[in-house]
Amino acid sequence: MPIIAPSLLSANFLELQKDCDLLNASEADWYHLDVMDGRFVPNISFGPMFVEFFRKATDKICDVHLMIEEPEKYAETFQKAGADILTVHYEACRHLHRNLQQIKLLGMKAGIAINPHTPVHMLENILPDADLICVMSVNPGFGGQKFIAATIEKVKALKSLITATHSKALIEIDGGVTLDNASALVQAGADVLVAGNTVFKSANPAETIRLLKQVK
Repeated sequence: MPIIAPSLLSANFLELQKDCDLLNASEADWYHLDVMDGRFVPNISFGPMFVEFFRKATDKICDVHLMIEEPEKYAETFQKAGADILTVHYEACRHLHRNLQQIKLLGMKAGIAINPHTPVHMLENILPDADLICVMSVNPGFGGQKFIAATIEKVKALKSLITATHSKALIEIDGGVTLDNASALVQAGADVLVAGNTVFKSANPAETIRLLKQVK
């Protein structure tokens, strides 16, 4: 069964406690928290203070996705805020191996995110050092975008590369995940499904999470 990580970016920010209670009572495994700086992506979301609030609201894994420039400047801050997993973008890191080392030395799992245009073979030499690879299946920055269909083949290629390099990295899919494409993603090799609007805009979010969790 896949790990389900609802994206809080799609939650109702006027009723965050209600949405956190909903996730805590559901079959969701992780909280997915998108941090945007208005530089790396054309949007600004929230920072460490919000992560700290979410950390206090749940015992579930806090999966923090940094869509920011110079993530090394903020890794310790997000660790102190309560991040369990900290994911940085391949495209934002000049010294990616150093970034991953920093995250792990701070006691967090280290993830690498790649944009739709980045081929998976670029990760070959770094895969053994990563705990998670976040494949962006939309252009980063905004929720509610249409899933990029070529992601399926990209996931298959990444899965083969992970096997070939003896990496233990999980494959996470972020963007446009729905009940219609979830099965194809899992069959291609995805381990973690990030779902925002699919969960929070549904008539019954808990049931939607349950259905995603049952995908094979």
